[in-house]
Amino acid sequence: MKLASESWLARQDKNLFVLPYSSFSFPLLNAREQRPISYIVQRLNAGGENGFALEVDKNQTAQLFVNASEAAGRPIPETLFGIFFEEINHAGAGGLWAELVSNRGFEAGGQSTPSNIDPWSIIGNESSLILSTDRSSCFERNTVALRMDVLCDNQGTKACPARGVGIYNPGFWGMNIEKGKTYKVVFYVRSSTSIDLSLALTGSNGMPLLASANIRASASDVSSWTKMEVLLEARGTNHKSRLQLTTTQKGVIWFDQVSAMPLDTNMGHGFRNNLFQMLGEIKPRFLRFPGGSFVEGEWLTNAFRWKETVGPWEERPGHFNDAWKYWTDDGLGYFEFLQLAEDLGALPVWVFNGGFSHNDQVETISVPPFVKETLDGIEFARGDPDSTWGSVRAAMGHPEPFDLRYVAVGNQDCWKKNYRGNYLKFHDAIKHAYPDMQIVSNCDGSSGQLDHPADLYDLHVYTSASNMFSMAQKFNQVSRNGPKAFVSEYCVTGKDAGKGSLLAALAEAAFLLGLEKNSDVVVMASYAPLLVNANARSFTPDTIVFNSSQLYGTPSYWMQSLFTESSGATLLDTTLKSTSTLLVTSAILWKDSTNEKNYIRIKAVNFGNSLINLNISVGGFDTKSIQLSSSSKTVLTSGNLMDENSFEQPKKVSPKQSPIKSAGKDMQVILSPYSFTSFDLLEEYTCSQDGERLIHLQDPSTKKGLKVKMNDNISDS
Repeated sequence: MKLASESWLARQDKNLFVLPYSSFSFPLLNAREQRPISYIVQRLNAGGENGFALEVDKNQTAQLFVNASEAAGRPIPETLFGIFFEEINHAGAGGLWAELVSNRGFEAGGQSTPSNIDPWSIIGNESSLILSTDRSSCFERNTVALRMDVLCDNQGTKACPARGVGIYNPGFWGMNIEKGKTYKVVFYVRSSTSIDLSLALTGSNGMPLLASANIRASASDVSSWTKMEVLLEARGTNHKSRLQLTTTQKGVIWFDQVSAMPLDTNMGHGFRNNLFQMLGEIKPRFLRFPGGSFVEGEWLTNAFRWKETVGPWEERPGHFNDAWKYWTDDGLGYFEFLQLAEDLGALPVWVFNGGFSHNDQVETISVPPFVKETLDGIEFARGDPDSTWGSVRAAMGHPEPFDLRYVAVGNQDCWKKNYRGNYLKFHDAIKHAYPDMQIVSNCDGSSGQLDHPADLYDLHVYTSASNMFSMAQKFNQVSRNGPKAFVSEYCVTGKDAGKGSLLAALAEAAFLLGLEKNSDVVVMASYAPLLVNANARSFTPDTIVFNSSQLYGTPSYWMQSLFTESSGATLLDTTLKSTSTLLVTSAILWKDSTNEKNYIRIKAVNFGNSLINLNISVGGFDTKSIQLSSSSKTVLTSGNLMDENSFEQPKKVSPKQSPIKSAGKDMQVILSPYSFTSFDLLEEYTCSQDGERLIHLQDPSTKKGLKVKMNDNISDS
C-alpha cells in the first residue's frame, strides 16, 4: 500500500498506521491473521494530532456469485430512488425557480408597513428621491406596494441626473443575463401623473447596459393599477446583473409585483434549465416536497400553506421561511411542485402540515380545519376540472389531474404529543375520500410494529460515514410484514462530509446497495438536501451546488447517477464470499430503453484502503449458451477521500467509464481502494450453426433477438 503522505506514522506493529488528519472510521481487517475487526482499532494522539490507528491488508480477495435467472430474481419497486426538494439553501427562491427578482412584491417580512424591501435599493439620494411602502396594492392577499416620490425633474434647478433616479434589484446575489437571450419583465404601476420610465438590465453598478426599454404612459392610462409587460433581449452577458427602473420626471409612482424571468425555462414552466436537466439525469422516480422543516416552520404562522401558493403569481402573499430564515414569494408553489414532478416523470409525494411546527402544535380536537385543507389539496391535484379545487388547477392551465398517490402526515413529528391523535384524523379522512392514497407516517417502523395504520413509514438518516456504511445491513432483519420503509432523507454529515466528499458518497453508496437488496421492505429513498445556492449554505453537504450561472454535482450526486436504472429493475440473487468486511455488492437486471438491450449491472463499494481482487461468476441463465460481451465498467473514486468538486473542478470526483476487455460468465476484476464500481454486462444468447458462432442480442422475456455472425474470438468495443 502506498501511504497517502509522510504524515502517516508507523508503529512497532507493522500492521498499524496512524492517519493524523482523518476523522472517519470504518471496519478493518487484521493483515496478519486475516480476521475481521468490527471498527477502528484505537484512536490516539500522535504528536499532538488526533489520529486513527488503521490495520492494513494488501491482499484482499472476494468471490461474487450472481444468479442471472430472472425467475430467481425479485422485482425492485418502480419508486425506489427519487429526490426530495425542500426550500432550504435558496433551493427554489434564487435557484430552481427561475424568477430573477428577489422580493418582487416588496412584502418581505409580512403585510405590515413600513415593509422590508431588501434587496431593493435606491438609485439617487434623499434630495432627489424618497422611498416608502403603503398598503395600496390592488392585490387583496398582498397589499403592500412601493411608493416612489421623485423630487427632481427633467429640467430646472432641481434637474435629475442624466441617467435618472429610481430603484434597482440585484436578484439573488446577481442576475445571470446572457447575450441573445430574452427576458420577460412584468410589473404593476400607478401614478396620478404621466410616467416616463426607463427599464433596464445592467451590470452590478449600473453599467454596462445590457438591455433597455422606455415606458411612457399618460396620467389617465396609469391612474389605476396597470400591468406592464416588456420583453428585453440581452446584447451582452453579465452574471452579476441587476434590474432597474428609473425616471427623470417629477411625480409620485407606485410599483408592485415586479418580475423578471428568462423565456427559456424548461418547457416554459418556470424551472431553470440547467438545474432541471441535472435533476432529470438521475432519473428520479418520485419527488417528495416541499419539506422538511419548511413544511412546519418554527411557528405555525410561518408554515407552508398550500392554498396561499396557488393561483396567479401576483396574488400569492408569500411567507417568511423562518425554518431557514429567508423570505419566499412562493412563485414555486403547490401547483409548480406537482408540475415539476410531472415534467421529471416522477410521482409526487406531498408532505403536508399535520398541525405542527417546531414550537407549537394544534390539539387533536382542533385539527379538523387542517384535515379539510389537506382534502382540498388532494382535490386540487386529483379532482375533476369542474370540482371546486380541480377547477382552480384547470384555470392554471392543467385540466388533467396530477398523479398524486402518496401523501405524508407531517415531517419528523412522531415524538410530539398530539401526533398520533392528529395522524389518525388525517388517515381516516383521507382513506375515506381516497382509498387508494398511500399514507406515510413519521414514526419509524423498522425496529418494531407501529401502533397506528400506515402504508409507509418515514426514516431519516444523518450520520457519520462509518455509521452510514454499517447501515447497509440495517434492513436485513426488518420484518417483511406491515408498512414499507420510505428513507426520505439520508446524508453523511459532519467532518466526514465537508461540502460533499468522496468519503461521504462511498458510505452512502454502500447504504443504497443495502436498500436495493432489501427493496422488498424499502420502497423509496431520497438524499437530502437536494440543492444549495453557494451564497446561502444553511445545510451542507448537498446534491447540487449552484450560483446564478454555474452548477456542479457533488460526489453524492454522481453516486446517485449509478443507481438510475435500479428502480423497476430485477434484483438478482447474489452470494458474496470475501476476506474484507469493507465490501458491499449488489446485482440487477435492467433494460436500456434507448436500445432495448438487457444488462446485468453489478455494483460494488470498496470502503477500504486496499485493492480487492474480485472474481465474478455469473450463472443461472435460462439457457446455458448465454455469453456476456460489449460491456463497460464505471468507477467513482479520487486521489483523496476528502476530495470535493467545485465550480473550478466540477467533475474532479465523478464516474469514469471504460470498456471491459474480458467480460464473460467468469471474470476477474480489481476494485480500487475507496471506490464505487459499476459493471454493466450485456446479455447475449449464443449457439453454433454450421461451424459458425452466432450472437443473439436477447430479451430474456421473449428469447428473441438479432442473429449476428462473429469470429471465435470476441472482444469488447
